[in-house]
Amino acid sequence: KLLPREARLVEALDSGTRQSARALKRSLRMGSIWPELRKLAAAGVVSVETLPPQKPPVKTERVVRITRWIDDIEELNGLVGRARRQADAYRALAGSGGTVELAHLTRQAGFSRGVIHGLEGKGLAVVEDREVERDPFAHIPAGEDQTLTPTDRQEEVIRTLASAFDAGPKEPFLLHGVTGSGKTLVYIEVLSHVLSQGRGAIVLVPEISLTPQTVARFRARFGDQVAVLHSALSAGERFDAWRQLRSGRRRIAVGARSALFAPVSDLGLVVVDEEHDGSYKQSEAPRYQARDMAVVRSAQEGALCVLGSATPALESWHNVERGKFRLVSLPDRVGGGVLPPVRLIDLREARKKSKEKTDARSEAGLVLTAPLVGAMSDRLDRGEQTILLLNRRGYSAFVQCRECGDVGICPACSISLTYHRGKGRLVCHHCRHEERAPKRCPRCGSTDLSFRGLGTEQVERVVAETFPDARLARMDVDTTSGKWSHHEILGRVERGEVDILLGTQMIAKGLDFPGVTLVGVVNADVGIHLPDFRATERTFQLLSQVAGRAGRGKLGGDVLIQTALPEHYAIQAALEHDYVAFATRELKERRNPAYPPMVRLVNVVVSSPAPKDAAGNAEAAARWLRMHVVPGTLVDLIGPAPSPIERLHGRWRWHFLLRSVSAKAVGASARRLQAEFRARGKDVRIAIDRDPSALL
Repeated sequence: KLLPREARLVEALDSGTRQSARALKRSLRMGSIWPELRKLAAAGVVSVETLPPQKPPVKTERVVRITRWIDDIEELNGLVGRARRQADAYRALAGSGGTVELAHLTRQAGFSRGVIHGLEGKGLAVVEDREVERDPFAHIPAGEDQTLTPTDRQEEVIRTLASAFDAGPKEPFLLHGVTGSGKTLVYIEVLSHVLSQGRGAIVLVPEISLTPQTVARFRARFGDQVAVLHSALSAGERFDAWRQLRSGRRRIAVGARSALFAPVSDLGLVVVDEEHDGSYKQSEAPRYQARDMAVVRSAQEGALCVLGSATPALESWHNVERGKFRLVSLPDRVGGGVLPPVRLIDLREARKKSKEKTDARSEAGLVLTAPLVGAMSDRLDRGEQTILLLNRRGYSAFVQCRECGDVGICPACSISLTYHRGKGRLVCHHCRHEERAPKRCPRCGSTDLSFRGLGTEQVERVVAETFPDARLARMDVDTTSGKWSHHEILGRVERGEVDILLGTQMIAKGLDFPGVTLVGVVNADVGIHLPDFRATERTFQLLSQVAGRAGRGKLGGDVLIQTALPEHYAIQAALEHDYVAFATRELKERRNPAYPPMVRLVNVVVSSPAPKDAAGNAEAAARWLRMHVVPGTLVDLIGPAPSPIERLHGRWRWHFLLRSVSAKAVGASARRLQAEFRARGKDVRIAIDRDPSALL
């Protein structure tokens, strides 16, 4: 006997027509239907097939093409006789190169279909379909190729990379250049050298940085050689770009992480710009890290690989120290510009003075301190622009003392404890250490504890109330969901139509606006306290990157960072723009307890709609590994515990870590788990993420 949900599915499929699971789910409004489909398929009631996606059709347009060229007017008049409109249409075609869109002739030029058919009948023209290549960036003017002259330091780096290409590259290069040092010009010059040798290239940029501004810069130099690949493109647009690259009509692929797999013929160069960026990791199956895959593909095809960043991933820096990568540097800004001075505003002191009327507060507490409000007012008075960064990943609550800035840390994992309001407990989402949420700060004894966070809408409201006449723009996942919404917001900033740009981490990515003279960070501490071993690294990178948005023009700039932890080494390193100091300290921190790049990690996430099934199978999988796999190997197993995001898309999540100094050992353990362990329960899934970029 069928259950009600199963009966609905069978009824919907009763006509015998094949339906996609997505369409079926949408029409029935049932949420997840896979548990029922699998059960029905096992019983032989329905069949479930996996089909390759349909190839997008080639796009065509109707055109009129001259088939017989006639230069003599008398001869033309003799052929068309009294049909003067046919003669006019013929001359219009000839004046436009011999081929014109049919719609243009009939709508704009005003020739009837009868006139066109008359030309066809006399053998003077033909109406046919012409393939149209879909190019979503075609409407963006490439602009003039304003070829810049490299500085001496840029020229030195360009020569080093070009020589390595000519000699046959043996190892990847890490280009460490401060913000505004002209890394893009280096890429373009090396790219030009590679193309001159008849080779192709792939340039990867973070998805959020794949703006029309970026595309225009490459197209200004290389014209129609550039094909753009982007997840927001339609299937047809991606299909056309793919065909152009495969045929060799275009030799440069510029795109986000999946562009790494573009069929560029005779690949000679792979560039990964902002190589530290988290968007290069594909978090859903098939999981891969595009930065690492770029190194692999380059080695396979004998291509030069260049990874560039102002704040390289610690894995890349560690590879330089081990001699696996070669380092080239751009330590100075182009044009003699200096990195903007950074000033720290101690939120602990500011909160003691928070009765000042110049502070801007919300129900969550102090938002903008008096110094930041004053600096923003000065910019508004001078007609300059401000960027406000809210360093927030939204879901992870933590408890922080407002007096001393102390945050609860797991004694075993050195990662911040997550506050569970319902239980009143602090929990480690790696090893399951748990403790009661304090009423007093264990460090200084203060009862002034913060349990809240801030959202961009909340900050936007406070800014609007503080500066009612300012023109605001907010850039976060909610305001940039449209295909060109990100470009539209940045276009307004570039045109000077925005006084204050407020946003999350996406506003730190590669923006270059000379009118921005102030960058303010609302609260630098939030990212540091995420329950993830990369939290400190990401915070430093974000602060350094957003600080680099200020003072890129002749006006100079300033950076103000609000923090309750001004002494933290990540914030101090950002204050000094000192990546090397940060990397040295953070790599030391990663040794004990051991985290990448000192070891290799696998994050195993077990999920189910039923919380007991998620927890039970995580426990069972960990127990099976400890009994059958881990003994006698170099692999440690940590956990299991509830995932930091305990419930996602209606599924409860638990996880555990496999950790080892041996990539081979940890990989073998993961493969055995995947091949031999069998989960039990309702719709249980086991996701194995090797070299995870985050443990959330």
